[in-house]
Amino acid sequence: MFPSSSDGQGREAAKLHDLNEPLIDHAEGQDFLNEAFKVIMDEVLCKGTDVKQKVCEWKEPDELALLLDLELRATGETQHRLLQRVRDVAKYSTKTCHPRFFNQQFAGVDYHSLAGQFLTDALNTNICTYELGPVFVLMEAEVLRGLRQLVGWAEGDGIFCPGGSISNMYAVNLARYQLFPEVKTKGLCSLPKLTIFTSPESHFSVKKGAAFLGIGTDNVILVKVDDRGRMIPEDLDEKIKLAKSQGAVPLLISCTSGTTVRGAFDPLDHIADVCERHKLWMHVDAAWGGSVLFSKQHTHLMKGVDRANSIAWNPHKMLLAGLQCSAFLLKDTTNLLKRCHSANATYLFQQDKFYDMNLDIGDKSVQCSRRVDCLKLWLMWKAVGSDGLAERVDKAFIHVRYLVEQMKKREGFQLLAEPEFVNVCFWYIPPSLRGKEGNADYHDRLAKVAPVIKERMMKQGTMMVGYQPLGDRVNFFRMVVFSPLVSQKDMDFFLNEIERLGSDL
Repeated sequence: MFPSSSDGQGREAAKLHDLNEPLIDHAEGQDFLNEAFKVIMDEVLCKGTDVKQKVCEWKEPDELALLLDLELRATGETQHRLLQRVRDVAKYSTKTCHPRFFNQQFAGVDYHSLAGQFLTDALNTNICTYELGPVFVLMEAEVLRGLRQLVGWAEGDGIFCPGGSISNMYAVNLARYQLFPEVKTKGLCSLPKLTIFTSPESHFSVKKGAAFLGIGTDNVILVKVDDRGRMIPEDLDEKIKLAKSQGAVPLLISCTSGTTVRGAFDPLDHIADVCERHKLWMHVDAAWGGSVLFSKQHTHLMKGVDRANSIAWNPHKMLLAGLQCSAFLLKDTTNLLKRCHSANATYLFQQDKFYDMNLDIGDKSVQCSRRVDCLKLWLMWKAVGSDGLAERVDKAFIHVRYLVEQMKKREGFQLLAEPEFVNVCFWYIPPSLRGKEGNADYHDRLAKVAPVIKERMMKQGTMMVGYQPLGDRVNFFRMVVFSPLVSQKDMDFFLNEIERLGSDL
């Protein structure tokens, strides 16, 4: 049976009435937001930074999925139920702000930066044009200028990227475009075989970038490192000569300042000599180690960085700017970023705008929608100043020295090497394995120690630290120490807890 026309008109009238009212109730939404913020403050920022609380509340995946009730349904839920959802998400998430979270190269919390993140999300804008983000276009330019100044560049360019991996890919793409600008229009078929040079301890994004950009992972040539994990310039020079003799075109050298595992700093000055000799693009992946540039005591680790063509630097790591905050810095002053990436979309970049078109920076990026990542760093930098950021770097090194000194006083802790940075890499050798280094199964048994200790700490929630193998070295722990929330008491706890969790193995 079909509805009468009068019924249809009634429903249409009801719809028209609804159109006069917003679908979102602002008062109700703001009440919910206020209550949600209370949960965030309590569960994440109070409990999450309290050493008496757990770093994580471990649940197996099936149990966690059931607890969270992840299914999405046709009808919405009450505010009371939604607030419980917020509590559950907070409760069962890993607390990276906890003083005993040593697992990754981001940790802790900076409250000024967090306020910047909240404000960024509330404003919810794009930074592609000045009309959309007038404050942030100017702010990003100033923050990038400040970072370049620390590098030693009076001029240059740059952009905030969605992570250091993308920054590294930008470097490869720009180096290729500068050498072969026709690649933008004619593609890969117009190019010779290109090669990239990096160390085996560089970030995996170098190989990922080679694959993504069509260069190929087979054309990433690994340069030998010394016993501390630093690239050997003499081997680099030899490998470049070999690649040329085989008909390849060397494109870029990707150095690392602060390797992911061992925290090694490649000798930039010597590598720069090689780059200049062969006329190659020099990129420095300083995503992890770049923040030493704030410190007068430790900036020497990056001596020669001013000779690079480009730099990746993640302030969300050592500076605690909050994920994500990744700067790509460029020495170039010829607008290379824009020339390489521009598409000249007329619906965004009209040439007859009433303001300076140079303020529309969207065509520098391969993205259209680009999140504002400068505010959290700017607000934090404003709050503590360059001196305050330098103090954070220096304090991290002090904690590392203390931790290493304490390790050397205890049985069972064996360093891979004296740390150059704030990565402390070590094996814990339980009592059952001590003195048995000559046994045939020693390394197989030692390899099993770190995974078991990691499982125990996770399930008990006491702390978090990472482990990995490296080359022919079996599993060892990598402790990263840099959060301003950390104290020497936490260093002592860490050593005691490793012993407690592993003494029976």
